[in-house]
Amino acid sequence: MSGSGPQPLTGLRVLDFTHVLSGPVCTQILGDLGADVIKVEPPGTGESMRSNPPFYPGGTSHYFIASNRNKRSIALDLKSAPGRDIALELVRKSDVVIENFRPGVMDRLGLGFDDVRAVNDSIVMLSISAYGQDGPWAERPGYDLVTQARSGLLALTGEPDGPPTKLGVPMADIGAGLWGVIAVLAALRSRDAGAAAQHLDLSLLDGSLSLLSYLGQIALLTGETPPRVGTSHHRVVPYGRYPAKDGYVILTLHQPGAWEAFCAAACFDDLAADPRFADAEQRLAHRDELEAELTALLRLRTRAEWDEVLTQAGVPFGPVLDIGEALAQEQVVARGILQTLNHPAAGTVAVIGSPLRVNGERGPASRHPPLLGEHTNEILTDLGLSAEERARLLSEGVVAVAEDGT
Repeated sequence: MSGSGPQPLTGLRVLDFTHVLSGPVCTQILGDLGADVIKVEPPGTGESMRSNPPFYPGGTSHYFIASNRNKRSIALDLKSAPGRDIALELVRKSDVVIENFRPGVMDRLGLGFDDVRAVNDSIVMLSISAYGQDGPWAERPGYDLVTQARSGLLALTGEPDGPPTKLGVPMADIGAGLWGVIAVLAALRSRDAGAAAQHLDLSLLDGSLSLLSYLGQIALLTGETPPRVGTSHHRVVPYGRYPAKDGYVILTLHQPGAWEAFCAAACFDDLAADPRFADAEQRLAHRDELEAELTALLRLRTRAEWDEVLTQAGVPFGPVLDIGEALAQEQVVARGILQTLNHPAAGTVAVIGSPLRVNGERGPASRHPPLLGEHTNEILTDLGLSAEERARLLSEGVVAVAEDGT
């Protein structure tokens, strides 16, 4: 994934009928990897998240910026017969179609799986929805927080004596986007081996249940949901968040020798010699006493002081940072994940780029999140429509172009 050469998915075309977050995350990753992602949006309003504040100068939404780079935009009325015909022509020339409407919406538009495979018998179509394409809940609305609640993720999150709490990021949506990329790449491998058109069915609920990991396995084994433990661990002590002089720090002392290394580096000789804390089982049995001791002792130094002492000793440790502090860390700067884009409305915009590096290089965030209809004429021209035909479609409201006329 060189910053100067072709990207891994160069030559792949993805037709993007997605909105809000799960679908746009999925298609942005494919765009980051070099795919030509064509985002299809309704004329006038565009994708709904274009109107979500706060805004950059020029009225561009932070939300849209965050998950729509490396895409082209065509503003197209899918409810019109000419708009549907253009969409099907785009399907014919695409490798992948991705949508995240409720089940049935694409069928009603004449763009369901049967419709798209009729014009492209090797198409890969991914449908992301709240509950999947079948089952008694298929047509129910559902969003990230609802899915976190129904999957058990909320029940696991929060302090032991507090209420269930949502995750700090919309993990149901983001997780579905990540699963979607995996599914698409696997389906493309099958297509290249001769498979016919494939319809991939991914639900936020299924994806969130998969995130339960070993905690879900505990519930299957015991019949009981593991209790909320905040930032602590069900079986390991010390593990979690502790107060420092100027904030919080994280310790994860679960590896052999980590407890001893921590005590030596922190000069906590009394703790190291205390029989209540002599081994992992004793520390677990005396969790409350040990946590009280650590809370008192760790308050004596700042996060930076603990960082220097414990990092030098090789102790698994991290200060709890806010987002600004996290993005300013020297490791983050050195790795170059923060990238800048020149946006025609918002100006120079910093973004968190792709986390992937290949052979030491990170792919560029080379295309700014598009203006609504910014590439309408370009895409229609690629389909062979003349200037007269494009002008007629524009006058009829079937398509729209960006305000600068491109």
